[in-house]
Order: sequence, then C-alpha cells, then structure tokens
Amino acid sequence: MTHIDELARLAQESGTVIAVAESLTSGNLAATIGAAEGAGDWFAGGVVAYRLETKHRVLGLAEGIDPCSPECAEHLARAVRDLTGADLAVSVTGVGGPEPHDGHEPGTVYLGWSDGADTGHVLLDLDGEPEQVIDDSANAAVGLLIDRMRR
Repeated sequence: MTHIDELARLAQESGTVIAVAESLTSGNLAATIGAAEGAGDWFAGGVVAYRLETKHRVLGLAEGIDPCSPECAEHLARAVRDLTGADLAVSVTGVGGPEPHDGHEPGTVYLGWSDGADTGHVLLDLDGEPEQVIDDSANAAVGLLIDRMRR
C-alpha cells in the first residue's frame, strides 16, 4: 500500500478532514492528495502561498517571521486548518535550492501540523536538486499526516 493509499484509508475510516498550506511544494502536495481515492470526501483543499506577501495576506503570518522556520510552518498549518474547517492540516515551507536563501541551505524544509488540540513541526534536511527536494517534502508531508492520524 502506498503512502497516499494509507492516508486515504485512514481519513475515510476516521472521518478526518485534511487541509494543506504549501509554499515550497507549490501545489504538488495538494495535487498528490487530491488524486487519492475518495479525496472529495475528506480533503478540504489547501492554500499555495509561495510569496511572503501571500502568507501575510491570506494566512495571517505576522511580519518579521522567517518563512523558513518552525514558527512559520506551525502558523501556516493552524491558519489553513482554521480557514478550511479541517480537522488536521499540514504545511510545507523551506528552501528548495539550488542556492541558499536568506541564510538557509538548500534542502532546509519545515513541515508544520495542527489538529486543533496541538500544533508542531518537523525539520527536514534534504539533498538533491530542487525537484527532488519538492518531491521528498511532499512525500514527507503525507507521511506526517499519516503519523498524526495514527495517534
């Protein structure tokens, strides 16, 4: 069973509604989740907030918060969960590369999650070209959703 199949099964069995907030992955995570079986029943949708200004305007990220940080990842997850009414949300933000950005090395990625009762983050240190970092980040976000649903 693939990760996305496992996510679909868990969401359907538990009735959990999921949402995503994406920066680095630019909609790839939502496209992956949206293609899963029965997604219309359990995937609320998401927000692609690539530009910092979009994070501020749409998801209410406060000025001065580093977009490649635990604080940003957690805020984005909480905000998209609140915006969509989802039970569980995950966010992806970081630096895909190939060059460092604002003092962060390529492959520095933060995943945030929020389930209403708790919020947290995971730091990833990924290798590879930007496309690989994006793919690995989206896969890790699906894995994080699965992990949170199993708790």
